[in-house]
Amino acid sequence: MTNTLFDALMGPHRGSERVFLILPDGNALSYGDIDRLSARLANLLIAKGVTPGDRVAVQNDKSPEAICLYLATLQLGGVYLPLNTAYTGAEIDYFLGDAAPRLFVCTPATLADHKARETAGLRVESLGAKGDGSLMALAEDVAGKAGERDFAVMIETVQSWLGDHLHAHAGAGRLNQQAAGGKL
Repeated sequence: MTNTLFDALMGPHRGSERVFLILPDGNALSYGDIDRLSARLANLLIAKGVTPGDRVAVQNDKSPEAICLYLATLQLGGVYLPLNTAYTGAEIDYFLGDAAPRLFVCTPATLADHKARETAGLRVESLGAKGDGSLMALAEDVAGKAGERDFAVMIETVQSWLGDHLHAHAGAGRLNQQAAGGKL
């Protein structure tokens, strides 16, 4: 199983040192840089319990790290839910309640306010416009424990599980259809 959107966006550039993004200070990030950072973030998302189909709600400022968080979410088969930075607490509560994300990422400045929203099924972390925040610190910690390419092994494991899971459901569907005389 492949991730068509992620593969379409990043596949042709995998490992390339061509410029992906020029920063305001004139420094540049290559496709390879973006790929490595998104792999570290994907490792972190997996460590935080995000699995294929889970939502990752994000209310933060634009940054290269935010792009990598989007790519990391796609890479592991998650659903990226961007939230307007102007939303009020009541609006955030609505979206978190309705979408039931596994992870909510806010700005470092609002982390203390949003930590109260954390539950057994929802983790709250932060990501700032300058690459700061708890998410990046945790990504560095996870990268120190698992190599970036360990992510490929994790993805293969998830894909294998998904394949087995979907195959089992497809088989059950065929059995149900047969039991109903082919009328499902």
